[in-house]
Amino acid sequence: MAEIILNVDVREGVGTGGARATRRAGAVPGILYGGGKAPVAISVNEKDFRKNLYTGKLLGHLVTLKYGSETQPVIAKDVQFDPVTDRPLHFDLMRVDEDQTIKIEVPVHFINEDQCKAFREGGSLEIVRHTVEIMVPANHIPEDLIVDLAGHQLGDTIRWSDVKVPADVKATIADRDFVIASIKSSSAGKSAVGADAEEGGDGSEG
Repeated sequence: MAEIILNVDVREGVGTGGARATRRAGAVPGILYGGGKAPVAISVNEKDFRKNLYTGKLLGHLVTLKYGSETQPVIAKDVQFDPVTDRPLHFDLMRVDEDQTIKIEVPVHFINEDQCKAFREGGSLEIVRHTVEIMVPANHIPEDLIVDLAGHQLGDTIRWSDVKVPADVKATIADRDFVIASIKSSSAGKSAVGADAEEGGDGSEG
């Protein structure tokens, strides 16, 4: 099962007034939905919720919901924050089976930029997709999708087929090998490279 356990209470009061009362009591209001059952208004202690949220393993991951002695696997689908204080205001949980295949967006991370010669030649990374929606078993959701930039060259286009993913991870875009990012020449980079070349040339003549 999941590493994170959310101890929830069922909320009696719903709507804006009920949510405000929940926050005043030191909890974060939320909603549990999906699985062919009716939505249920719930809440979680705010301190515990924040602690789990900032591990990076809550949002978009399989976690365990606990209500009394009952437990069930859920996916934390969304968290809304106060734009000023960044306090969590509301969250959505979706009921799932552990081996159920679900759709979910996962972030793309780029590694080994320092091992990519293109960036020393004045190239810049133009990211087309910061996240990719995938189909994956709920208990196999990857933390992120890794793109290894080592060995890529100036002008390269990085596509979905370049991303190393487990066999049970499929992109929801299935009709084409879509673009994740590209390595392009930047005018500033070209100028810097040109200036270095000129300086080197002057030095060799002297």
